Amino acid sequence: QVQLVESGGGLVQAGGSLRLSCAASGNIFSINAMGWYRQTPGKQRELVATITSGGTTNFADSVKGRFTISRDNAKNTVYLQMNSLKPDDTAVYYCNAEGFSKRNYWGQGTQVTVSS
Repeated sequence: QVQLVESGGGLVQAGGSLRLSCAASGNIFSINAMGWYRQTPGKQRELVATITSGGTTNFADSVKGRFTISRDNAKNTVYLQMNSLKPDDTAVYYCNAEGFSKRNYWGQGTQVTVSS
């Protein structure tokens, strides 16, 4: 089992920045990729960014050039730095960990609200 605890959400004005953190615990050696997804009411959860154990990153087109993802393997933590935030970025952000077995784990979610 893997447990994920997110932090760093909040309210920010358009154009501002936030950094989300996700700390993993438990069977961390089973984790391959980690990442962030987001969801708004009535919509499906969508990928924001992922990073593999080898450091390969992937971003949704909507956040390319504004968001960065990084991983501190010593702290078992993944970060999402969000810059130039837009009201459309408002959502609940969920941390995800994918195991080498393809099993998925999710955090509890953290609210990000961007005011115009």
